[in-house]
Amino acid sequence: MSPSLPFISGWEFGPLDKTTRAYRFLTGDDTSAFCQKVTDALAEGWELYGHPTYAHDATAGVMRCGQAVIRDIAVGDDPATGQGRVSG
Repeated sequence: MSPSLPFISGWEFGPLDKTTRAYRFLTGDDTSAFCQKVTDALAEGWELYGHPTYAHDATAGVMRCGQAVIRDIAVGDDPATGQGRVSG
């Protein structure tokens, strides 16, 4: 015989908060356009993740930049497949 669980008055379960963390790695030449790309991502709610990268592309003779960004986004269930889908 299994023990019964105590009843807790007023205890309710709501829908599970389905979120996931999305990750993007922004790249580009070391120009103001790359800085604008990062600025635009921050304005859209993305957050900086880790340190920026900076490397010389000897073939093209330019410096290249990279910056990872993250954002928590909602995940829903696709009714057609029953599998999670990312939105936002």
